[in-house]
Amino acid sequence: MKFRPLHDRVVVRRIESEEKTKGGIIIPDTAKEKPQEGEIVAVGPGARDEQGRVNPLDVKAGDRVLFGKWSGTEVKIDGQDLLIMKESDIMGVVAV
Repeated sequence: MKFRPLHDRVVVRRIESEEKTKGGIIIPDTAKEKPQEGEIVAVGPGARDEQGRVNPLDVKAGDRVLFGKWSGTEVKIDGQDLLIMKESDIMGVVAV
């Protein structure tokens, strides 16, 4: 990827949810909600504190994370639909 986020921002690729329920019912595209889980593609260097020091981020590329339903800004980079959001919009890292 030829994009590097600045400061405390991260680039996230949404992980698509299942198209079937546990009971086997297929969910049509119009009824699906956008997934709130994604994989971090790129991270910025970190935010600066009041003394000018850079505080590194707690997440890294490859982490699976949960984020809010309305978090981030949707962009298209290299043909991929991605989200750019601040690290503070991430609720947590999913242990695999």
